Amino acid sequence: MIVTRLAKAFMVAAVAAFALLVAWDNVVDYGTNYAFVQHVMSMDTIFPDSALKSRAITDESVWRVVYALIIAAEFATGFLLAAGALALLMALRAPAARFNRAKALTIVGATVGFGVWFFGFMVVAGNWFAMWQSHEWNAQQAAFRFYITLLAVLIFVTQRDDDLA
Repeated sequence: MIVTRLAKAFMVAAVAAFALLVAWDNVVDYGTNYAFVQHVMSMDTIFPDSALKSRAITDESVWRVVYALIIAAEFATGFLLAAGALALLMALRAPAARFNRAKALTIVGATVGFGVWFFGFMVVAGNWFAMWQSHEWNAQQAAFRFYITLLAVLIFVTQRDDDLA
């Protein structure tokens, strides 16, 4: 159905817009989220007696590199998803085989985004740097909302499409 194909393209475009806006906000309001990276990696707001504090990184140059990598990965996610949405729209009325192949950039973009928000924010920040112990600098709920949205869109998009009637 054409409406299903349109829904897939729209949902991909919507998550692309979100990822690009997040990345752009991190550039425009650099200091706000740089402070987040600094506090998470230095582990200065986790439980005072935590045995995990030995994992802390307090080198400002490392914080800047990590933050630049986060921003780059967010932009990559957004651009890949935007290109994926465009590829879907360009194949909108194409035979099913072509439309299904047009999903490749969306799959890559959603995977990169999953890497950022699940691996980066839940695994690395959340558990390695014990972000879950911080009341002030904890982005696990926000990251959860986005990587679950990415997964839902990815599952929907990767459902096989048949030829149009």
